[in-house]
Amino acid sequence: MTFAYIVHLANYSDGVLYVLAGLFVIATAVMLDRVWYLRRAILRGNTIVTRMARMGQMVPQDIAELRDFAGRQPEAVLLDTALHHMDDADPTAMGNRMDEAIMLVAPRLDQRLWVLDTIVTLAPLLGLFGTIIGMFHAFSVLAAPGHAPAEVTGGVADALVATAFGILIAMLGLSAFNMLQNQVRLTLHQLETIKTMVLNRTDGALLVPMVRAGGAMRAAAE
Repeated sequence: MTFAYIVHLANYSDGVLYVLAGLFVIATAVMLDRVWYLRRAILRGNTIVTRMARMGQMVPQDIAELRDFAGRQPEAVLLDTALHHMDDADPTAMGNRMDEAIMLVAPRLDQRLWVLDTIVTLAPLLGLFGTIIGMFHAFSVLAAPGHAPAEVTGGVADALVATAFGILIAMLGLSAFNMLQNQVRLTLHQLETIKTMVLNRTDGALLVPMVRAGGAMRAAAE
């Protein structure tokens, strides 16, 4: 497939293929951005949870070190909130403030995913629209003198490229959207886990630390 033929296909749909190509670029950019951000957040969160599981009690210095380790990830906001409210006499009040921190961080996790969701819905419809336009061009050949009806077949094939491209974008986008939604869910679960672990390790009660053994977390005393 030459570049000239690609330009021919794009012009055959009156430029719809150019729009689809733009949507593909935007969808790819959103996918890469969210995969990079969420993957780093999940990996950093896993490390934080593992470190906290080994602690029986936590002092402000422990939380400060974990916050610094989190860097600019969502866990840092939650740990910073916990650090500034460790002196609260009521653990419920501290938990409420950490819930608020999670709610403030949550919109950052699925940021721009609505763009990907829109492209998944729009791309097949736009591809079908391009195919309809191409069909008009294909059947207009019959009205012109000196053209064989067989030329319509080639025109229909060219017109269907827009629909195929739109469906391809939708399939790739839907797969990525579902994967990213799952990563958002995992990140929120990590934040809730970190919140619970902080509360359990700052309430003054004795807690047996957990260690990883044989791929599972076990109490250190076992």
